[in-house]
Amino acid sequence: MKKTWIVLAVIAVLLLLAYSSVKSSYNNMVTMQEGVTAQWSQVENVYQRRSDLIPNLVSTVKGYADFEKETLTQVIEARAKATAVNINPDKLDAQSLQNFQNAQSGLSSALSKLMVVVEKYPELKANQGFLDLQAQLEGAENRITVERQKFNQTAQSYNTFIRTFPKNIFAGMFGFEKKAYFEAEKGAEKAPQVKF
Repeated sequence: MKKTWIVLAVIAVLLLLAYSSVKSSYNNMVTMQEGVTAQWSQVENVYQRRSDLIPNLVSTVKGYADFEKETLTQVIEARAKATAVNINPDKLDAQSLQNFQNAQSGLSSALSKLMVVVEKYPELKANQGFLDLQAQLEGAENRITVERQKFNQTAQSYNTFIRTFPKNIFAGMFGFEKKAYFEAEKGAEKAPQVKF
């Protein structure tokens, strides 16, 4: 009789330890997943900040009558495409993140073209409103870089956690999936050639 109680006590302790381990792992996965979601929201926030600056920039530049209308149209269209791409933070897979990145890259490219064209207009470059907007855009671009890096770090911590043994078993059981990373654009690894 005494042996039966000892065996039952050992089984109870083992079950309690197993339950505690599963509960702890699950709660940590939820916490880390929420961290990824919160960081994703911050990434969207800084992209939105950049997007919000564009109407003011376009209005400022439009004031110069002979300014290239095609360039402004490209910026406006790229902004519309960039703001149309939304991602559910629960589905941060490689394809949806790539679609988001492509739309944002299109906007970055259009803004770069706009800034190149602005070089032809010394009176616009001297406009204080334009200079302020340009500085704000540069700041927004820097914040985007920082927040993307923080997102990648948060996603990496989460991905590492859910992929280590035995947590990978619990992650599979409870439906926790790997999150995608921001990646450099294709061709970014090659230095541009400068010829004089």
